[in-house]
Amino acid sequence: MPLTIETFSNVKGGNSFYKAISHPLAAEKAQTLIKSLIEAGPVAVYDPHGFYSGFTEFYDLSGINIVQSYVQDSARIGSVLAGHKALPVTELQNTTATTLLIAAFDSQKLQDHIAHLLPDGCSVYSFDNCRLDNALLTNQRVYLDNRNFATNFAFFRDDAGARTRVATANYWSGYGAKDISFHLILFGDDGTILAEWDEKLGDGAASVSIDSRTVREQFDLDDFTGQLFIHAIGVAGHDIVKYALDVWNDAGTELSCTHDANAWPSDLYAGLPAPRDGEEVALWVQNSHPSPIPAGEVGLNLMGSNQIIWLDEPIDGFATRRLIINDILPNAGWPAQIEVQAGKHFVRPRYEITSAQNARRIAHVNVERSDLKPDPGIAELGNLMGKGYILPAPILPMAVWDSEVLPTPMATDQQNLPIAALIIDASGQEVGRHNFGKLPRDHKTALAIGRSLTGGGPLPSDSGHIELVYDFADGGDADGWLHSIFRYENSETGHVAETSFGAHIFNTVLTYRDEPQSYNGPPPGLSTRLFLRLGFAPLDTICHLIYPASTPWHPASNTKLTLIGSDGTEIAQQKVSIPCGGSVHLRYHEIFDATDRSKAGDGAYIVVRDTTCRLFGYHGLLADSGAFSLDHMFGF
Repeated sequence: MPLTIETFSNVKGGNSFYKAISHPLAAEKAQTLIKSLIEAGPVAVYDPHGFYSGFTEFYDLSGINIVQSYVQDSARIGSVLAGHKALPVTELQNTTATTLLIAAFDSQKLQDHIAHLLPDGCSVYSFDNCRLDNALLTNQRVYLDNRNFATNFAFFRDDAGARTRVATANYWSGYGAKDISFHLILFGDDGTILAEWDEKLGDGAASVSIDSRTVREQFDLDDFTGQLFIHAIGVAGHDIVKYALDVWNDAGTELSCTHDANAWPSDLYAGLPAPRDGEEVALWVQNSHPSPIPAGEVGLNLMGSNQIIWLDEPIDGFATRRLIINDILPNAGWPAQIEVQAGKHFVRPRYEITSAQNARRIAHVNVERSDLKPDPGIAELGNLMGKGYILPAPILPMAVWDSEVLPTPMATDQQNLPIAALIIDASGQEVGRHNFGKLPRDHKTALAIGRSLTGGGPLPSDSGHIELVYDFADGGDADGWLHSIFRYENSETGHVAETSFGAHIFNTVLTYRDEPQSYNGPPPGLSTRLFLRLGFAPLDTICHLIYPASTPWHPASNTKLTLIGSDGTEIAQQKVSIPCGGSVHLRYHEIFDATDRSKAGDGAYIVVRDTTCRLFGYHGLLADSGAFSLDHMFGF
């Protein structure tokens, strides 16, 4: 059975209680608490906030002799709590227990409220016994403040010449935060802690780089493939740790990038591509919790099929398991796609594809939502919002790269996908259109961009972008959660990169539900602040910026590219003007000259800023060997 705790709500956001009890440093304290309660004798449970059942999802309390349970909410009286019918807390004075567990943090006030009901000599414990040390807290007064749990996981490997690097910036400083630090825990593949340390972030908008090779040398580690737990302290403005993750090898034959893990585990993930001929696809399952994932709770199935293959082995707490799709689903082949039954046991996982040339690449699947229903209002948006929902992605310069698109169902109620693909050149002119029609949930339809153009010719500008939009000409349903995999192949070297994302409404002042989304605040989001990490020498950096517009907006963007040194110092600035509905393909070595690049040094980054419109950006690295990476950028 999947975990029944709420990890994330699309209305309320992340659940800080979930993060508080699943935090790696809370786990040992929780076990100490449980041992004390086992030794304490008869125990009563008081559950004023309904947190008790969530705690039991991660910890075994069966050894505790619980004799009564109590609630504060009168509507819960008589419900089953801790194996007993819940009593009103006003009857606590009659308890036969000698110990009380208050299932809450910041419990002193709650204890004060019932002090007159506690029998003499009754010992009191609470979840505060599992509280993190104050040094790890941003707000020490309110424990479940989301800022206290600005955490995330990163796939982290240094193995046989392959290495990883987490890159981000101190974007919290822009919201007034000072003295930011990271507490970092590196888990090995068996879930044991390989290293634990603190890093103080630089002042202002300094960059952050955590390199697996540096960590390996610092702690004298052998080869490892595991996960890095990141806990940010002192944050403001955002309680999310966002980062870009580069993965490459010393030989220069592989180069990939992906991004933050979306720090709240989900029941389902989707958008896992089946292998092409000659490829091996592996899914990296990394347990995000201190408790093991039992056998039979992680499964894989072809999208649209109810035949699920369940993993028949447990996965230890914080451990990593590599699942080879070719072995589990031997009849699956591109362009089929695979659904992941995750049971809320792990954050958004990575997958890795090894080609016949042994050039590995890594990307991530996406959250498949179970709370969405078809929304008839979307079909009427054209009267108000033109294109409505748009999913933009690059068409990389066609002289070098081939581009391919695979729409992916990403909600459990998406039984069909009514989609069209618009091919748009850099100037914003639509030069081609492909009507997918009403794709079934189990479709196997990929679109090669070059062959979709009228006459099969190249784009006038060589590069441009594609927009997936809803098209109801053949009927169908929509819910706004439109996703796709975008795959790019270097036609000369065979190196491949892919990324995936979902649709939004762009650049219209009228709002629909929570669109156009804002980086921080209510809709509409009509400005841009993107993080572009830069490759270390000799790698160049790709930046593909798209100016999608659901309705006509400003004729051209007023985009500033600011080069920031690793210490947060502004080095140089360039301006770019992108036509409304168009795009631009940029290279770092062409935007800024050698002098500015030298001043910026390794660890520099670029802030893409535009106060006049919302841009969507993709970034990647490019090696002389033809290896390259590509993923979408993040905003803050």
